[in-house]
Amino acid sequence: MADLAWLIRRLKAMSVPEVVWRLSQKAIQKKEEKRFKSRKMAVTDTLFSRKLLSLQLNADRMHLNWGNQHYSLSTEIPLLGGYDYKCYKKQWNAGFQTENEWPEQFSYSLEYKQRDDIGDARTNWEINRHFQFALLAKNYAASRNEKYLIELTDLFEDWNAKNPFLWGISWTSVMEVAIRCSNWCYAWCFLKKSNVSKELLNKLQTGILNMTDYIANHYSRYSSANNHLIVEAYAIGQTGILCNYMPWIKLSVDILTRELPLQNYSDGINKELSLHYQSFYMEAMGLMMRLLIKNGIDVPPVWKHMLDKMCIYVANCIGDYGEVIAFGDDDEGKILDLQGGMNHYQYVLGMFSMMLDKQYTKLTDVHCENLYWLFNEKEWNLSKNKPLYCPPLSVCCKEGGNTILRSNDRRILIGIDHAALGFGSIAAHGHADALSFQMFVGGQPVFIDPGTYIYHCDLESRNAFRKTQNHNTVCINGRDQSEMLGAFLWGRKAVCRLIDYSEMQDRVEIIASHDGYTPVIHTRKFMFDRWSELSIIDQIDNANQSNQIQINYILAPDCRVTIEERAIHITYNFARVKIIIKSPNVNVRIRDLQYSAKYGRKQVTKGIILETLSGNLSLKITVE
Repeated sequence: MADLAWLIRRLKAMSVPEVVWRLSQKAIQKKEEKRFKSRKMAVTDTLFSRKLLSLQLNADRMHLNWGNQHYSLSTEIPLLGGYDYKCYKKQWNAGFQTENEWPEQFSYSLEYKQRDDIGDARTNWEINRHFQFALLAKNYAASRNEKYLIELTDLFEDWNAKNPFLWGISWTSVMEVAIRCSNWCYAWCFLKKSNVSKELLNKLQTGILNMTDYIANHYSRYSSANNHLIVEAYAIGQTGILCNYMPWIKLSVDILTRELPLQNYSDGINKELSLHYQSFYMEAMGLMMRLLIKNGIDVPPVWKHMLDKMCIYVANCIGDYGEVIAFGDDDEGKILDLQGGMNHYQYVLGMFSMMLDKQYTKLTDVHCENLYWLFNEKEWNLSKNKPLYCPPLSVCCKEGGNTILRSNDRRILIGIDHAALGFGSIAAHGHADALSFQMFVGGQPVFIDPGTYIYHCDLESRNAFRKTQNHNTVCINGRDQSEMLGAFLWGRKAVCRLIDYSEMQDRVEIIASHDGYTPVIHTRKFMFDRWSELSIIDQIDNANQSNQIQINYILAPDCRVTIEERAIHITYNFARVKIIIKSPNVNVRIRDLQYSAKYGRKQVTKGIILETLSGNLSLKITVE
């Protein structure tokens, strides 16, 4: 019944055209099931469509920096949840969170959501994205050491033997196929330039063409057309460019150009309202934009304008110590990783610093192997002379709904969320955190966002990390501001309204409200003096005596807290912060809660809970 209830709720979030499209997809899937269910085939066995017979990949069209000398020879990729790659490198169907494995079942009938009996599909997908294939191929191209080619060939043959086309967990998401296809393209180009056997190259090429054709027939649309669609369109375009196939190139560019204004606000904030997903989206756009430029294909003007705005916003969210203001989901997704782990924000800003008119991050401080392979020494030297963007002390993105504040000495970094819940009818990656904020002092987190933790299992934890009471905002009667209907599905959504924003010399004020507790309205005023003080005034309108008002302040795990009458002292390394409660009749207590700094991992931290029956609460946060 739970599955049926979810299906009904999901259908309500769809338009009539979407329902029609999904039915047409079911018809295509039926044909594919008839063809590939009765006979298991590797994606590398043979070309599945006659139209692919004439296509040939050309490594020169990737325009990699073959003279690059800035490379490592790592053979391992980081796995989500901190799992040991050496133990799992051939366990393509591992459940990870349990000792069970995903079954060899036809992908269209394989239920992968909320499978506590097996594990989190997102954790499994990481190893099936095949970053290790591109990594090992790069190692061989750079060193010509046969051990890298031997390991790659072994993994490649093992994966194809155990993962027939459209069978198993690795074929359950079109976007996952797209990321895998992209990594195969890079692997193929590195190996082609290394003159390896034609047999391996031909198998890789066959798999790339088959996967791209599959993506072109099944790419995401309607309410599912978020970052998934962008990555899928990029993968179609990348293969299209490598084999100079205009239908795929045009399809890719048309989709990406159409979606830019649909998926992003004009002030540069992605409508997913997750900084991580914005960076992930931008990586796909950047990799495709680079291929267009390198192959003399016009880049639509709207790309440069919008991507410049998006880069500026990401740069604004990064403090002078490398700390990052990030709201919403973060699953650490990426498309290309040629070194085995990296700073994704720095990589993406560095990529656009090479292609647009300014440095969004200081390139002399960027050490990302991806960029050394994607751009040559001349491009690096020219780009290092571009003007360096310096984030201002205060930025209010009125449309996108986030405000970023810095102190005059840039020691304090504050992010305030007055945005919508998320993108589209399902708002998949949003959290119920309206009017929440985060604060860093000297690069150290003090008031934090709880993180994401998990996607496709342990629904109780998935929900807990999105709940209002686990964010730095007001919670009334223990309710969430917005209604969770599934792990990636929301019903009733709180609507935020920016009431006022003003800057006066060394003072910034911002007032915003939301209707998530209708008829009760929560209005919050932030006043920052740009030196050391942040005042917060919460006003609860239309409340009554029965309303239980709770204001949460979630602390970083290593913070120490002491309470003395109306003052709360917080210490963390070099950070010293004091909360002075200015309103009467406030009860203060400390509670334990879960915090997730990395996907798949969690730890205990503390939250300060202020409880009041009054409709107003005023406090001052002072940084010493």
